[in-house]
Amino acid sequence: MSAVSHKLVSRSLHRFLVAAMLLAGMALVAPRVQAAEVIPSIAMTRTPDSGDGTQVSYGLAVRANVAPMLAAEIGLGYRKDEMFNGTVESTQWPVTGSLWFKPVPMLYAGGGVGWYNTTLKYPNTPLLASTTSQEFGVHLGGGLSVPLVPSVASLDLNGRYVYLGDQKSDLPPNNFKADYWTTSLGVAFHF
Repeated sequence: MSAVSHKLVSRSLHRFLVAAMLLAGMALVAPRVQAAEVIPSIAMTRTPDSGDGTQVSYGLAVRANVAPMLAAEIGLGYRKDEMFNGTVESTQWPVTGSLWFKPVPMLYAGGGVGWYNTTLKYPNTPLLASTTSQEFGVHLGGGLSVPLVPSVASLDLNGRYVYLGDQKSDLPPNNFKADYWTTSLGVAFHF
């Protein structure tokens, strides 16, 4: 084997080994990609005007990574609240879509939009049965996802502010702020 040929083989082997080590390193460092996760949750919600009053709400979401450090989520919730000293009962079924920026696998922040189907019921006023409205709203928030069982389940703590603007009521006050804070705790099941 000539000296030139030996140098070419040595250079090729060196390049191959460097490429193989880079690929092996990337495989070790790259996070394991989950197809999706289903997140049932329970939450505490509070409107800005409610004082110390908080209500329990429930949710179910499906979240999946759509790009590196970016996840999309579709959620459905159920929320019930009493307003104006029990003269109005509000029942809400929000359907939301969110995009979450994940700078590290355990933390996320972002926001989204939602369709909020809201029924206002007037239990103490027989002339006013109930009214239902559909509102568009936006939300901003973030959360923390802590692994419970690796690749199986994680604990998901989420907080968000939902902006719905003013809503109309058939009883005084005829307009009220429908915005609210929500903090939820769920278990994300990975599949």
